[in-house]
Amino acid sequence: MNAKPAAVPAKSELEAFWMPFTANRQFKANPRLLARAEGMHYWTAEGRRILDAVAGLWCVNAGHGRREIADAVAAQLATMEFAPTFQMGHPAAFELANRLAAIAPPGLDRIFFTNSGSESVDTALKIAIAYQRARGQASRFRVIGREKGYHGVGFGGISVGGIVNNRKFFAASMLPGVDHLPHTLSLEHNAFSRGLPQWGAHLANELERLIALHDASTIAAVIVEPISGSAGVILPPVGYLKRLREICDKHDILLIFDEVITGFGRIGSPFAAQAFEVTPDLMTTAKGLTNGAIPMGAVFAARKIYDAFMQGPEQTIELFHGYTYSAHPAACAAALATLDIYAREGLLTRAAELAPRMEEAVHSLRGLPGVIDTRNCGLIGAVELEPRSGRPGSRGYDVFLKCFERGVMVRQTGDIIALSPPLIVEPAQLATIAEVLGGAIRDTA
Repeated sequence: MNAKPAAVPAKSELEAFWMPFTANRQFKANPRLLARAEGMHYWTAEGRRILDAVAGLWCVNAGHGRREIADAVAAQLATMEFAPTFQMGHPAAFELANRLAAIAPPGLDRIFFTNSGSESVDTALKIAIAYQRARGQASRFRVIGREKGYHGVGFGGISVGGIVNNRKFFAASMLPGVDHLPHTLSLEHNAFSRGLPQWGAHLANELERLIALHDASTIAAVIVEPISGSAGVILPPVGYLKRLREICDKHDILLIFDEVITGFGRIGSPFAAQAFEVTPDLMTTAKGLTNGAIPMGAVFAARKIYDAFMQGPEQTIELFHGYTYSAHPAACAAALATLDIYAREGLLTRAAELAPRMEEAVHSLRGLPGVIDTRNCGLIGAVELEPRSGRPGSRGYDVFLKCFERGVMVRQTGDIIALSPPLIVEPAQLATIAEVLGGAIRDTA
């Protein structure tokens, strides 16, 4: 289907928007403008079709242009555009919470709504610290994150995160009492692993070292992404997450999974916690919750955490935290419609069926000039490129541009190309993505 070209803004009209996580001057000198989307594709403002190999930004899991979601949102806006959830409520919020609890790992059945992954992380951190105080363990204030971790851009998220460019300008204002585990990416031991790497489970034992340093009585929680996305698809070694769970249980420390990218079917189960058979105490989500249609996030909490707050006089607010738009009616409508699509089309488990095809596509790029690693899990893949001397990130950026010129949108983070197509992707489209990406790698070597 040909798209009607959209009006392309003049160069001067691009300046007012301060773009996030973007080299603004570079982009505005040669803008890439998306004007329409449907199914597996975007169309540019000029009318060129682009195959979406990253689900927008890890979020459009059911594909673009889902009429059911748009209709549900429109109907909700026509009925009631907003309702407060401070001392009030509306039916869709409770329906959605119950629907989410039904697909969550067992026991994570108390849902706190946010508006983004960053808000979900900061909410989970606040709940974890407040929980320790509520149960008489106020000395537990520390949180352990991980090197190369990405947990959004709130001050809590960048404090526990481990990406240097997100942290360095704000170091003086970050949370006190935060420490970090080592990351699990080792090209020396695990390059070109198919699925989860075999080497590295022992790195979870570094948590014992941090506990010995700080004492367990000061540590509230450990937060990790089951699979790190923004750092360039860093996979957990076999047994690593289970070992973290064992250590946290041993020392009575909460375990938080940041599932903003892995939630809602990305690796073949509703959540990575189920795929890896490790249940955290708190779980952060966003992105795929509404198929990217409206900003929304959710924190899943274990019953024991919720119950610890439900003490004292009944008229007392138990947790002094929340957002004006928590459980926004239109966002709830989008999420409910999205869950209907996931259920009807089996999308929460489809990645497991397509994982072998994804693996084949990603690892077919091994041996190309400059490729130093390929890795995959579910419908997530990455190709790591050797940095050019003195110009880190330039090779990855050139590959990203070349792919876009040839009709495929990939995600670039430094010299790593990440892939996370919508869960509706077909095997032939995975092959096309690999073919275009391979050509771009060869032509920019």
